[in-house]
Amino acid sequence: MYVQRMIEREETQDGIVTLRLAHGKANALDVELLEALIGSLDAAADARALVITAGGGIFSAGVDLFRLVDGGEEYVRRFYPLLSEFVRALVSYPAPVVVAANGHAIAGGGVMVLGADYRIMADGNGRIGTPELLVGVPLPAAALEVVRAAVPPQELHRLLYLGPTYPPQDALARGLVDEVVAPDALMTRAYEVAAQLAALNDDAFRVAKQMLRAPLLERIDAAADLDEAALEVWLAPETHARIRDYLARTVRK
Repeated sequence: MYVQRMIEREETQDGIVTLRLAHGKANALDVELLEALIGSLDAAADARALVITAGGGIFSAGVDLFRLVDGGEEYVRRFYPLLSEFVRALVSYPAPVVVAANGHAIAGGGVMVLGADYRIMADGNGRIGTPELLVGVPLPAAALEVVRAAVPPQELHRLLYLGPTYPPQDALARGLVDEVVAPDALMTRAYEVAAQLAALNDDAFRVAKQMLRAPLLERIDAAADLDEAALEVWLAPETHARIRDYLARTVRK
């Protein structure tokens, strides 16, 4: 095992690579973590299967909002395209991706779970959802299209507009995850699924995944104009004021 910045990487003899987020208590998404994730996906290009998980009790709490408002326009202009680049790289990764969510998977963390080929969540107090509109920002096009592709149609508007976060069993019932397992069985089950997928014909899986993902990637690429409009909302001073208010009401720094 070696540590690549904020990500612990392990590789088994059968070619399964594990990326374990290790970026503070909440694994909040910032410029540095996104750069590390993009680099880690690229470095694992030859893996037979990929498992993404995290240490501690939180998978990822989503965007680091404190960094966002403190960094202002300059930071947002660095962060926003990196977030979109990572999401696109995740969903177009050619080998099987299994996410083992060990706890809260909120906002960008929820998108990461939904972007996987197979999604396992530990039972317990963790919650998953995409409450970006409650914070005051729209999802980037890449992230929104991942949610659209992964979430059952009858759940989509509720999830995006009202911003609920669901505990594991509710997430399973609503189709946000594929399995819920006991916390101490999470990684064992993730490796079982990864090994099952890795045993498939590589070329057959890659082509099947390309066909499944093609409409998603086409929608992402077609939304460039709307994505620019979303970025303008992220940059607006009134948005940052709204985020500061949200943080003051809901989070202790």
